[in-house]
Amino acid sequence: MQVSLQALKAFESAARRGSFKLAAEELSLTPTAVSHHISNLESRLNVNLFHRQTRQIVLTETGRILAKATTEGFRKIDNALAEVKTAGSVVRVTTTSSFAAMLLIPALQGFSQAYPNIVVEVSTGETVDNQPYIIPIRYGDATSVAPGDIISHELFDVFGARGMEPPCWSAEPVTLFTTAWKNAALPAPPLAAWLAANGLDSANIVLKKFDQELFGIQQAMTETSLVFCSTTLTKRLLNANLLQQFGTLPVKSDLCYYVPDKPSFDSRNTHTFLNWIAGLLHR
Repeated sequence: MQVSLQALKAFESAARRGSFKLAAEELSLTPTAVSHHISNLESRLNVNLFHRQTRQIVLTETGRILAKATTEGFRKIDNALAEVKTAGSVVRVTTTSSFAAMLLIPALQGFSQAYPNIVVEVSTGETVDNQPYIIPIRYGDATSVAPGDIISHELFDVFGARGMEPPCWSAEPVTLFTTAWKNAALPAPPLAAWLAANGLDSANIVLKKFDQELFGIQQAMTETSLVFCSTTLTKRLLNANLLQQFGTLPVKSDLCYYVPDKPSFDSRNTHTFLNWIAGLLHR
C-alpha cells in the first residue's frame, strides 16, 4: 500500500501535538492542508484516526497504534540522519600504532591545509573495528585481501641512523632490528628475499625483534644501528634526514595496507580522505 509520507508526517505531528493548528505551525502548512492530508490517509487506510470534536481532536484506538509507530519511526529516521550528517563531516580512522605515529598523524597537517573543512580523528588498535563510519586502515596479507580493498603493497629495506657509516656485512657481526608481528597470521618481513636480492648472507647478522616496526625504527636511531622495515614508515624520517639508506635494493613483500570493504565507505569526505591516503602511500 502506497501512503503519502507528507500525510504520515501531518498525522504524526497532529497526534503528538493534539491539534491540526499546532501541527500546521510545526510543518509550515495551513490547518486546512493538514486536515486534508489526514483525511486522505484515513480514506487510503479505510479507518478513522481521530475523533473530531468541536475544539479538539482525540485519537481513536487505531490512531494510537499508528501514532506510536510513526513517532518511533520518524525519531529513528531523524537520529539516523543526524548520525549520517556527523559521519559526513568528520572522518574517523582507526589504524595500527606504527602507521599512525610514523606516517598518518605527522601528515595530517598537510591534509588539513588542503581540506580545511574536513575533520579527521585518529585512534589506534590492532584489530578491525566494525563500527559504521570508522575507516579501519589495516596491515595484512595481500594474498588474502580483496584487491579492491588494498591501498598500497609494502616494500622492505634496511635503514640506519643519519650519519652512521655503511655496514660491512662480511666483517664483524651486524645488529639488525626487525619485527615479529603480534598477529602470527601476518607474513614475516622478507629478510631472506632481501639478503638474496642484495647478494648477502645471514652469517654475520644478529637479529633483534620487536612486535611493532615503530619500536625497531626508534631503537635503530637511538643506537645508531640498522633496522629492516617497510619503506612506508621511513618516508618521513628519510625526508627529515633522520634515517638513511645504503644503496641496497628494496624487496616486495606479501604485506599491504588495506581498508576492509573499502567500497562501502561512500561519503564524499571519506572518498577525499581515502584518495589522499593512497596518494600519500604512493609518493
